[in-house]
Amino acid sequence: MSPYLSILLVYSLFLVLIGWWASRSVRSAGDFFVAGRQLGPGLLFATLLAANIGAGSTVGAAGIGYAHGFSAWWWVGSAGIGSLVQGLFVGPKLWALAKEKGFYTVGDYLEYRYSRTVRGLIALLLWVGTLALLAGQLIPLAWILNLVLGIPKYAACLLGGLVVIAYFAAGGLKSAARVNAVQLIVKMAGFLSAFGLILWTTNPLTRAWPEQPDFTSWFGEEPGRVWAFFIVLMPSFIVSPGLLQKIYGARDIGAVRTGVCLNATALLLFACIPATLGMTARPLFPDLENPDLALPRLLIEALPFWVGGLTLAAVFSAEVSTADAVLFMLTTSLSKDLYQTFIDPQASETRMLRVNRITAVAAGLIGVALAAVLPSIIAALTIFYSILSVALFVPLVAGLYFTRPTALHAIVTITGAVGAMLVVYLLTGGKGYAGLSPATWGIGMAIGLMIGCMVTSSRSPTTPS
Repeated sequence: MSPYLSILLVYSLFLVLIGWWASRSVRSAGDFFVAGRQLGPGLLFATLLAANIGAGSTVGAAGIGYAHGFSAWWWVGSAGIGSLVQGLFVGPKLWALAKEKGFYTVGDYLEYRYSRTVRGLIALLLWVGTLALLAGQLIPLAWILNLVLGIPKYAACLLGGLVVIAYFAAGGLKSAARVNAVQLIVKMAGFLSAFGLILWTTNPLTRAWPEQPDFTSWFGEEPGRVWAFFIVLMPSFIVSPGLLQKIYGARDIGAVRTGVCLNATALLLFACIPATLGMTARPLFPDLENPDLALPRLLIEALPFWVGGLTLAAVFSAEVSTADAVLFMLTTSLSKDLYQTFIDPQASETRMLRVNRITAVAAGLIGVALAAVLPSIIAALTIFYSILSVALFVPLVAGLYFTRPTALHAIVTITGAVGAMLVVYLLTGGKGYAGLSPATWGIGMAIGLMIGCMVTSSRSPTTPS
């Protein structure tokens, strides 16, 4: 048996056991959804950062670093900037409302602020996009297991998916938060060890790159790519339901500010690591057909076993921890925003807990199927982040800070913005127009429509929600 395989098997079993242990105290939907609203700043920081350092932040960002150099910092750095805004402004305000009104999901807020129709529309849009996000977390797991075991991609996706399903379906946020704390320790130990060793031996930031002069530049050879990262990722990490619903589990507003801002700071610092690792892999494996293989190949073939094995477990942790956050979004969206809202409003706590667990298993298996057919991590993640930014960012923030937006304004904004993004995508083959990505056009349309609706509305401002 491969020593790398032994590490992953033992580590996976350990995660499942922690999740099972934590799930024993789950007795209600409140425990499952918001961990009984008992998370302190430490656990909140751990569960947020573990969720944020996932496939895109590790394997995906290293792949961008391999292809385009240090400008890959912006993939994770943009998430850190969005998280800082979330921790200082949006997160505390939404937590206070969630505590007062008993919200479990972002959909609860959307129905309270706008209408049931807005809640259902966002839930449907995000469910489609979130399945792609889940697939994007499972794809690198498949590549890692493929390199270690030589098994086909679909079998590797299934193995990785089963680990996530096993511990999340049992206990929801309450078990995931405990598992995430362990995963975060492994991630930091692995990535910092690899980063330190690479800086000590072959620092790619100080070497010459005559074939690509902008390889070490902050903005790279195409600043438009950096802007595309920022405009899609920054808003997504302000309003992501998976992150906001973790914030709902905080015990007080101080825990929200401290936990989320620590998470933002860690992301801004961590952003250097995958970019540097990807750059290091470039001269070692110059002919990779798929840049996303740069990090797994580097860990297995170019680093000492003790560093490579630890960092491989860290990468495995990254993908699994983000996958459980995605399952959290899928589960709460279907069970609360669709099932309880439109099918069975009188569902009991016991029934909702059963629906949550069934949804987690079903969504996990669908994600496995998508991961087997989607081509790359960034392709999968871009689907989700584009839909999230374009559909949710403007209605949520406008509803939180202004009194005039109505349910009709939100529906017009959502449908018009998503429609504009799709039209630009189809007309340009996904490349965008005038140097701006389809998502940028969609967000611009959302801002324009919401402002237009607010200015032209004859309705008198209402009391803020």
